[in-house]
Amino acid sequence: MGTERETPAAYSRVRRRGQGELEAQVLAALQAAPGPATAVWVQQHLGDGLAYTTVMTILSRLHAKKAVSRTRAGRSYVWRAASDTAGLAALRMRRMLDGERDRDAVLASFVSTLLPDDEELLRALLDSAADDGS
Repeated sequence: MGTERETPAAYSRVRRRGQGELEAQVLAALQAAPGPATAVWVQQHLGDGLAYTTVMTILSRLHAKKAVSRTRAGRSYVWRAASDTAGLAALRMRRMLDGERDRDAVLASFVSTLLPDDEELLRALLDSAADDGS
């Protein structure tokens, strides 16, 4: 009869996800859906014992980021992916850049850490965008 609280075994098995990992999983689930999906469908598709409220929070965050769209269906919504995981990563990168004062320094630091193949790809993409007039 100690005064310590015992932690249920289930809590010790819970793994904390990395930032953005759950968003990417929800987005991937929506991309795999045969059409617009409900939050319950996403919850069941992901498994892992996620609470409905957690799924709704992630869907709402993705909607605010314009990574998913939603349409009213009765009293709730159906959701569809408006972006892929690469688009979501690009959005996160852009938001990080927008939050910094010295954009030049951030971009210079980013470019200096690229592997040669990635730098070559980035140059090709920038050249292509310039040729397209964007």
